[in-house]
Amino acid sequence: MKIAIIGSAFSGNKGAAAMLESSVQHLSAADPRARFVLLSMYPTSDARLNPYRNVRVLDASPARLGVLLNSAALAHRLLPPLRRVIERAVPEIGVLAGADVLLDEGGITFVDGRGKYLIYNVASILPALFLGTPVVKVAQAMGPFAEPLNRLAARAMLPRVAAIISRGAVTHQHLLDTGLRNVHEGADLAFALEVGRADIAQARRHVDTTFFDGGDVVGLSPSAVLHTGAAARGQDYVGEVVAQIDHITQDLGRPVFLVAHSARAHTTKTHNNDLPLCRAIHARVAAPEKVLFVDAELSSQALRYLISLCEVFVASRFHAMVSALAMGVPTLVIGWSHKYREVLEMFGQAGLAVAHADATEARFREMLADLLQRREQVAAQIAGALPGVRAKALEQIVVIEEAARG
Repeated sequence: MKIAIIGSAFSGNKGAAAMLESSVQHLSAADPRARFVLLSMYPTSDARLNPYRNVRVLDASPARLGVLLNSAALAHRLLPPLRRVIERAVPEIGVLAGADVLLDEGGITFVDGRGKYLIYNVASILPALFLGTPVVKVAQAMGPFAEPLNRLAARAMLPRVAAIISRGAVTHQHLLDTGLRNVHEGADLAFALEVGRADIAQARRHVDTTFFDGGDVVGLSPSAVLHTGAAARGQDYVGEVVAQIDHITQDLGRPVFLVAHSARAHTTKTHNNDLPLCRAIHARVAAPEKVLFVDAELSSQALRYLISLCEVFVASRFHAMVSALAMGVPTLVIGWSHKYREVLEMFGQAGLAVAHADATEARFREMLADLLQRREQVAAQIAGALPGVRAKALEQIVVIEEAARG
C-alpha cells in the first residue's frame, strides 16, 4: 500500500504523533511493504524526529497546503496534459495522485465554534478529492453542525470521503444526524500505540524515574488551548494551575509530574506547544522540588511510559487523557469539548470530566479527592474496558485497507 497521511505530526501535539505512529505500526504489520508519506505542518522538525524508514516527510505547512497544493491539485484535475509537469513541480501532488489512500488524522474537525480551523479542515482533504484518491478520516471528534458555515462545509465535503470513523458516541450521533452513510464507529488509534523497550530507555535517559518510587505521584497536563481561552476572558490560567499543583504538593503531600503533552522544543510559538506554559507554571509553584517537569520534547511513547508511573492523572490535553487511560491510570479531565467525555464514557468514567468553565478550585479539590479515594475501583473499571476499546481502535485498520483497495 501507498499511504499518505495529513493532520498529524511527530512534532508538537504528541497525541497526533501517537495516532500517526500507531497507524504506521499497525498498517506496516498488516502489509510489510506499506510505504507512507507524511504531509506535514512542521516538515523540518518532523523530518528530524521521524524514526521510520518507510515514512517520508513532505511539506504541507499551512500556507503551502492552502494555496499551492490545493491549486496544483485542481490544475492536475482540469489539465490532464500537464499532470506529469505538475507532479514534478509539486512532489506532494505526485504522492497524493499515486497514493492508495489519504488518512486524515486531524483529531477534531468540522466542529461548531472552531471556525478559524475550518479552512484547514477543508484544505487538508480537498486535494485528494480533486485527484480521486480515497480519503479516510481516522477516528476523530466531529460536530455538532449547527453553525451555518460549518454545516455547509461538512455537507459539501464529508459525503465525498471514503470513510469517516467516529471517536465516540456523541460524534457518531452528530454524523448520523447529518444523514451520512459512510460512518464507522471506532476509537482513537492512539489507544493501540505500542510502547517498546527503546521508548522506555529514552524516557529513562531524560528522567530520573526514582521520582515515582513512592507510588503517589499525581500527573498533570495543562493546555495552551485553555490558556489562550482564559487569557481572552482576562483570567489567570497559570495561577489556576499553580493553585492546583500547590494543593497537591502542600495540602495532600504528593509529588506532581507536570507534563507538556504538546511540545515543540525549538520554538517559543505556543500552537501545539505547552512547553512555554509549563515553564511559566513551574516558575510559580510553591515547592518546585516536588514537581517534576521535563523541559524537552519527548516521544509520545516515552511520555506514555512516564504517565504510566503516576498513581492518578489530571488531563487537560486530550491525548494526555488517552495515554493515561491506555496505561490504566485513573484520570480526571478538565476539558472544553464533548471529545473528552465521549471517550471517558467508553470506560464508564464520564463523571470524571468537568468543563473548564466549571472547574473552580473547590470543584477541582472535591473531584480529585473523590478520584484518589476510589482509585482502585476506577483502575479496575478502566482495565476491564481497555481491551474492548483497543480492539475497536484496531478495527479501523480494516476500514483503511478496504478503502485503499477501492
